[in-house]
Amino acid sequence: MKQLLITDDDSNTRTLLGHYLTREGYRVLEAQNGLEAIAVLEKQPVDLAILDVMLPIVDGLTLCEFTRKNYDIPIILLTARDQLSDKEQGYLSGTDDYVTKPFELPEILFRVKALFRRYSLASSDRIRLNQLIIDRKNYEIVDGEEVQMLPLKEFELLAQLAEYPGRVFSRDELIRIIWGTDYNGDERTIDVHIKRLRKRFPEADRGFVIHTVRGIGYKLEVPSA
Repeated sequence: MKQLLITDDDSNTRTLLGHYLTREGYRVLEAQNGLEAIAVLEKQPVDLAILDVMLPIVDGLTLCEFTRKNYDIPIILLTARDQLSDKEQGYLSGTDDYVTKPFELPEILFRVKALFRRYSLASSDRIRLNQLIIDRKNYEIVDGEEVQMLPLKEFELLAQLAEYPGRVFSRDELIRIIWGTDYNGDERTIDVHIKRLRKRFPEADRGFVIHTVRGIGYKLEVPSA
């Protein structure tokens, strides 16, 4: 289930949007100011953010910039102002879409669905594990502004497990997928590479864990918040 963050200091707007989007099959998280929104983003996986521009404590444009810098998710800005200069500020801050109040609820739904389609196409080579992005096209691990390059087999092993969270892979299966059918080495090489990945990405820091399934192999899981 996709998880949406609605940030607006108007409780009526949050309630109205929250009930409507929940009824449409989304899970909704709420924040009444920018600081609360940042706390939610840091603690929970969010798939799309709907942010009001006029927010207390941390304004919507600053929150949009923070979100764009740290999370690879679609963003919709809400505003009561319809001036071209205001829209320009919004897009310069990193928003994907801009909706002027008052709005019709179906319009928000259409835009949410359109952004998910767009991001799905753009991210077909990317796997997201909470804040970590595995970029299969460029063979990179992206964590905010930090980019990490892994040895090829470690990268491919992590990407394979991450693409199917919760699925158990046998050692033999991983050998065939990553090393190929003509590999003549010991399948225990999987254990060595898993040990290295666990050391590089401690569970407490990265929000995912690679479990050993005794006598079979491994699976990657992302604990629920």
